Amino acid sequence: MNKTVVIEEFGGSDQLKIVDMPTGEPGDGQVRIAHKACGLNYIDVYQRTGLYPLPLPQALGMEAAGVIEAIGAGVSHVKVGDRVAYASMPPGSYCERRVMPAAQVCPLPDEISFEQGAAMMLQGMTVQYLFHRTTPLRAGDTVLFHAAAGGVGLIACQWAKSEGITLIGTAGSDEKCQMALDYGATHCINYMSENFEEKVAELTGGAGVDVVMDSVGQSTFEGSLNCLKPLGMMITFGNASGPVPPFNLAQLGAKGSLKITRPTLFTHIGKHEDCQEMARHLFSKVISGDVKIVIGQEFALDDVIEAHDALEARLTTGSTILTV
Repeated sequence: MNKTVVIEEFGGSDQLKIVDMPTGEPGDGQVRIAHKACGLNYIDVYQRTGLYPLPLPQALGMEAAGVIEAIGAGVSHVKVGDRVAYASMPPGSYCERRVMPAAQVCPLPDEISFEQGAAMMLQGMTVQYLFHRTTPLRAGDTVLFHAAAGGVGLIACQWAKSEGITLIGTAGSDEKCQMALDYGATHCINYMSENFEEKVAELTGGAGVDVVMDSVGQSTFEGSLNCLKPLGMMITFGNASGPVPPFNLAQLGAKGSLKITRPTLFTHIGKHEDCQEMARHLFSKVISGDVKIVIGQEFALDDVIEAHDALEARLTTGSTILTV
C-alpha cells in the first residue's frame, strides 16, 4: 500500500486526507517511482479549492523526486535505479510512490539532491519558459516580477542576474524584499508600504518595463499593465490573489499597444524532448551555481494541511517541500 494525499471535495485545507492506495505495475510508457520528497506549489491550492476543477476524488501534487523502481514497455530514457525528478500532469505526487507517464520524468544529476529536485522542477522550469520561451529577452532588458521572494521568484531573481537582465521585484515585507535583493534582484519594492506603480516609474525614469511576470493576479493586474512601456509584454501566470476579471482589450491599445499572454508550464513541457531540454537547462543553471534552490520550509507528508495553510497565508519564502 501507498500513503497518498487526496481530496474528496473541493474546499479548504481540511479537505486534504491521507489514505492508503494500491500502487500497481507500470504499463506501456509508464514508470513507478519511489518518492524521496515532493514539491508544494500554488497550483495545488487552486486544484484543492476547485479554481482549477478536477474529477473527484483526486490525488494532489504536481512534482517530486525519487528513484525509478520499475519501467513499462517503450521507456528508454530512464532505467530502474535512476535518480529522477519531475513536474507534470496528472496530479498525484503527494505520495510515497506512484505509477505515472514517463515522458516528463527527467534524469536527476548526482550533483542535485532529492530535496532540491522536488523543490525546483515546477518552479525552475516555469522560470525557464518565462525567460526563454515566452517573449524575446536580452541583457539590458527590465522585468517587473511580483512575489519575488517566493519559490519561483527567488529562482527568477538569480536567473535574471545570470542573464544580465534588470529585475524589479515586489514583496510584502522588508525582510522578503531583502531576500530578493540577496538573490539577485536589482531592486525590490515592498508593496505594503510603497505604491509599486509609482516606484517602477521612478526606477525606470518614467519609461516603464519591457516585461511584467505576474503570478499574483487580480490585485496586481491593472497596476502591472500601467508599468509596461509601449509594446511591452504582460505575462500573467498565476492567480494567488484571485483570478483576473474580464477586461476590455481596447485597454491594451490605449496603454501603448501592449501584449498579454496567459501561459502554463504544462503546455511548454507537453512534448517529451522540450521537457527534457528545459530540465537540462535548469539543471545546468543549478550545477554551475548561477541558481541556488532555496528550500524555505520542509513538512512531513503527514503535515500536508499545515503546509497548505502556511502557503496560503503567505508565510513561506523560497520553495516548500514535503518529505517522504
